[in-house]
Amino acid sequence: MLLPGRPLPVPQALCTGEWNRKRIIAYISNTSLVILTGVNKLLQTIYHDQQLTAIALHEASGKLAVATGNLVHVYTPTARGNGYINWTLQTTITLPPTETGVTTLSWGNTDELMVGGDDLTLWSTESYEARLLWRQDLPNPAKLVLFSPDFSLAVSIAHNDRLVKVWRRVSIGSGDIQFDFTYLPHPRAVNNLHWRHAAHPEETADNVLYTFAQDQVARVWAPTYPHDAHLLQLWTVVDLKESSPLRPELDLRYAYVMDSRALGMAAECAVGRAGDGEKEQAALQRLVEVANRAPEVMIGFDAEGKMSAWGLENVGCKSRRTANVFSIVRDEPSGIRAFRRGCEAGIQFSGFVSGASLVILAHFLDGRIHWLEARVDRMLDPGPTARRFTERAVWTGHSGTIKRMIRTADGRILLTGTNDNELYIWSVENRPDGQSLRARCLLKSPERVRRTAIIESGKFIVTLHEDHIALWDARGRSAFILQRLPFKSKARMLCLILLPESVGKQTKYHVAAVDKRMCGIAWSICPPNPTSSRSNGEMGYPRNQISPYIKQIANFVLPGAEHEDILAMFPVEPVGWNAVLSDNLDVFSREVATTVCASGLLISWTVKVYEETEEVKWLETSRVETGIPNPSYAKSSSIRKIALVDEARSELTIWDSTAGILEFQQKFKEKDIVKDLDWTSTPRSQSVLAVGFPHRVVLMSQLRYDYLTATPAWGPFREINIGRITPHPIGDSTWLHDGGLVIGSGNQLFVYPRKIEEVDEVLDSLHLTQHQTKLDDIFHIVSELNGPLPVYHPQFIQQAILAGKYSLVETIAVKLYKELRSYHEEVGLDMYLNIPLDEFFKDEHVASERERQRQISYFDAYETNDDFSTFDETLASKLCEYLQKIAVPHLTGPEQIRLTGIIESMSEVHKHRRSLDENGSQYLLFFRQYTLHRNVPLEMTFREFAWAYHSNSQDILVDLVTRNSQGRILWPQARESGMFVWLADTESLRRQMEVVARNHYTRTDEKDPVECSLYYLALRKKKVLTGLWRVASWHREHASTLKFLSNNFDEPRWRTAALKNAYALLAKHRYEYAAAFFLLADSLSDAINVCYHHMNDLQLAIAIARVYEGDGGPTLHTFLTTKVLPRAAEKGDRWLATWSYWLLKRRDMAVRALLSPLDTLVESGASSPRRDLTARFFLLDDPALTIFYRTIREKTLQTLKGAEKISPDVEFNVVLHTARLYDRMGCDLLALSLVKNWHFMPQERTVKRKSLIEDDGLGRRRRRSSAQVSDDGHVAEGEWKMPKGLVKPPVAVFEEPDILSWAF
Repeated sequence: MLLPGRPLPVPQALCTGEWNRKRIIAYISNTSLVILTGVNKLLQTIYHDQQLTAIALHEASGKLAVATGNLVHVYTPTARGNGYINWTLQTTITLPPTETGVTTLSWGNTDELMVGGDDLTLWSTESYEARLLWRQDLPNPAKLVLFSPDFSLAVSIAHNDRLVKVWRRVSIGSGDIQFDFTYLPHPRAVNNLHWRHAAHPEETADNVLYTFAQDQVARVWAPTYPHDAHLLQLWTVVDLKESSPLRPELDLRYAYVMDSRALGMAAECAVGRAGDGEKEQAALQRLVEVANRAPEVMIGFDAEGKMSAWGLENVGCKSRRTANVFSIVRDEPSGIRAFRRGCEAGIQFSGFVSGASLVILAHFLDGRIHWLEARVDRMLDPGPTARRFTERAVWTGHSGTIKRMIRTADGRILLTGTNDNELYIWSVENRPDGQSLRARCLLKSPERVRRTAIIESGKFIVTLHEDHIALWDARGRSAFILQRLPFKSKARMLCLILLPESVGKQTKYHVAAVDKRMCGIAWSICPPNPTSSRSNGEMGYPRNQISPYIKQIANFVLPGAEHEDILAMFPVEPVGWNAVLSDNLDVFSREVATTVCASGLLISWTVKVYEETEEVKWLETSRVETGIPNPSYAKSSSIRKIALVDEARSELTIWDSTAGILEFQQKFKEKDIVKDLDWTSTPRSQSVLAVGFPHRVVLMSQLRYDYLTATPAWGPFREINIGRITPHPIGDSTWLHDGGLVIGSGNQLFVYPRKIEEVDEVLDSLHLTQHQTKLDDIFHIVSELNGPLPVYHPQFIQQAILAGKYSLVETIAVKLYKELRSYHEEVGLDMYLNIPLDEFFKDEHVASERERQRQISYFDAYETNDDFSTFDETLASKLCEYLQKIAVPHLTGPEQIRLTGIIESMSEVHKHRRSLDENGSQYLLFFRQYTLHRNVPLEMTFREFAWAYHSNSQDILVDLVTRNSQGRILWPQARESGMFVWLADTESLRRQMEVVARNHYTRTDEKDPVECSLYYLALRKKKVLTGLWRVASWHREHASTLKFLSNNFDEPRWRTAALKNAYALLAKHRYEYAAAFFLLADSLSDAINVCYHHMNDLQLAIAIARVYEGDGGPTLHTFLTTKVLPRAAEKGDRWLATWSYWLLKRRDMAVRALLSPLDTLVESGASSPRRDLTARFFLLDDPALTIFYRTIREKTLQTLKGAEKISPDVEFNVVLHTARLYDRMGCDLLALSLVKNWHFMPQERTVKRKSLIEDDGLGRRRRRSSAQVSDDGHVAEGEWKMPKGLVKPPVAVFEEPDILSWAF
């Protein structure tokens, strides 16, 4: 739907014609030229510096001429493919400046243009330089001038002119052009003129002129003698009042002339589309009878919307027949309500035929254009027909530039405003072709309007001004003021907020305004009864009302006003809720407003008005520290999402105010300045954000959280670009109640419905389908991007694995294989694969030890699995084959590839199921996925390293990682696997470092010892390195390095020399070699600082420190406490923090770091202004943290101490927050399972006295595990310890025995 702007109240504000087989409609609105090709299809808008006064279209060339002041601009069309046409300026005609200026335009033959004002001038526009052909002064400024269809005559009238001047061209050619003129007298002033068009384009017909005067009589002028065709005589008259003689009080009547050519075309189409009904056939027969007479049809309308139609046949001297005027329809309802409003200023009609329908463009000179459409056979049916015309659109709106929009809570009433204090109230209407806006009331304020509020569904408007507040009655076409009430404030008010009311209190409303000092004023509004009559006056009170409409009830100060001033205060966008409040004032109440401080602090507020004491109490509901200084714009929604734009308007962040986390961050290009933000939501409370730029609006949807692939939590799904059809930047936008979006640009309003009708590249890139049908409804699109996932979705399976539900995952794989084996796309797949819901809620953590860790005998490998009832390598292989052939419903291509990788990884883990524990299996599963999809931007994190660190199968994991690197593991592969982070055994750590050193040395044929220097020196094997240099005689640094290494670096002088070499290498950016020389100088701290700061390799720094001096070394301790832990706090990385604390033997802190805020556990040191922004990112609240906490909280006595320091309230909130995260991820079944199966540690449990028999939290008694370790690291009672002096042998991966080796 389109509202191109308020048309100017001038006779030539609208024109239409057909050019290049395309309908062109153009009109002028203030300074803009609006060009359309359909009821809701805008081609182009061209803005000018001054207000336009007239427009004319040349059908032969498609040129458009517009007048402004003493200038005439001529635009020529250019086709650019795909039906797109663009008009560009060809030339500008400059006339001598006059007080009147140019008032009328008319195109003549061969690009000739008649320009009327204080005089008439004829110009040639064939070239880029316009040329004057003729000029004639006029006694009165011209109101309207029109060339005849054959361009031999022209007619003109002035304002209130009874004499129509007929100009006859007496010379044709490029020489001297002359016109003479005659008069056509009328008894009253002439309002409008119309030339008849020939029945066929190539036909030469008489020039017939229709004139419409203020006496409500239409006159027909035509030539009488064939040899004097230029002399027009009165041919006949049509008295428009005759159609309604019983209602003489209807003074205003309007008429439109339909040419015989248009009637014939419409009749032909009507015959081809007619139905078989008896009534329809009768109407068609009547139309055919009328069309066969080839008349012009004059259609008259009165002020009640009644219509009459007359046929005029044989007009003109060439017909050689008797002229006749006959009645077709008499005083029948037209179905048009627009005429009932009347228009004393007059109406100008234009029209054309579209198929079997007649389209009439009725330009009401009070500022609106109605698109009226009617089937010709029904329109001219003399029988009773209730609705002959259909109103397709009303083009109206503002004259100035739209700067702001507000809407009611339900989105059914819209208010738009300009800088000229012109406000329009619109109501939202649902039509078959989508939502539309109907102008209800115009409000013009003499003072500047700063803020507005809508009450009583737009019947009344509250405006906030500099020093007073006002109430307006907007129940009519023009609003008038009811009351003004002054107020005093020490600072400018930032907002005007309509406070939500409790149910049942609809006779009184409350509004509040707040200034930057967080001081505010509240008023009560008691509007008149909406059903009472309006009284046009400044008086404000009805006779039976003593109290005023507006009353100031309270002055208040928002809590926390002693802190910094606020930059802005925004009302909360009402998304999917009515403006009501509960009876209680608490944090669960609906949020009303959000304040923005200069430091980036966002505070959301709720409010309650106490009628008895006339108090207004505010309560802070949430507080978000964004760390973004001086934000320029913010918008919050009632489902507690806040969008924030930085000071430069180039960066957008989206926050969840409930959890205080950052969900999205994007930096736009310099030209993409964010100008507007608007919220809405689906019926399922899934958020949608409209981000407005100067010439486009991007619709963004919330997406499912994905903690494994780290995809954004928000993404665009539609882009609306208006830059092609208008050069004016977007002023504001807002959502309607049913998902429609209104965009204001210049003085135009664009209404986009929920259903996407045009091609959208952003939407196409998502490849969203449902039942093989492309999704085109924005609510359906957002629901598809959110909501519960099918249980076979890769994200659900991965999260189930992290939650320890291995049996469930294998069940899902088996069921998916069976479903795909007989899959048909018309049947689809059940989202739960017909798995009983109880299977999803089983707590595998409390399963029996025998069931969780059941060992399979050697002979189990040879059992057949013909029915594929259990998961094994064969089933995994067949399932992967199906996944490569079948397009699985609700999975995109990349998601299906991920699922295939997960199944392959599960198959790999299944091979080693007897050798790996749960923690090792989880690590191996994700490591295999990483190696299968190296091209995906996915990397191993400390989450996977933490699982492996707590695994008892580390030697097997090392062997599998080494095999994955073809037995030649280098440092990049070691860093990918994280083995030097998660290996707990010091001897294994040193062995792997030696393997890495040896592989680096033998990596190339030259065997460069520089490549392995850092690793050998970390192992303190200088002699080995010296031997390698001794055989590297080819190296250019051979002699000097060998000589240097032969020194005794226990002596201070040689350590100093090594340090000098290290610094020299730093200057040359040879960082790894520099770290090696620092180790040579026994300066471990410098070496790891080089790795950490210069090489940006945290793992390398940790590996060097652990290998060089062991896990208990002071340098490693200092590095972890001063570098790693502050980094974890700064980044919000809980996985890194818990690993660091565990390595520091602070296992109580390792447990607390999983749930407690990190900034309360560790000092992050000097922080940058953006530190908090990174630390609040949603990806840091990994649900696996909660699962990991449950895994390790009872592992040792020290972890039990840490768990006891976490209050039950904190643990309860963390569990609920994790459940919300699961729900946002689409894993609602996992959320239910977590809440159902979680058991809290009893508060009375102590660590010092721990019984061997303990409660599992579910009312069951079990024996305490013997795997708990005491605080100092000693093995607790019941655990076997290896005798001193013995080395733990490496564990090899179990391999199935060859059947041929068995001796039967």
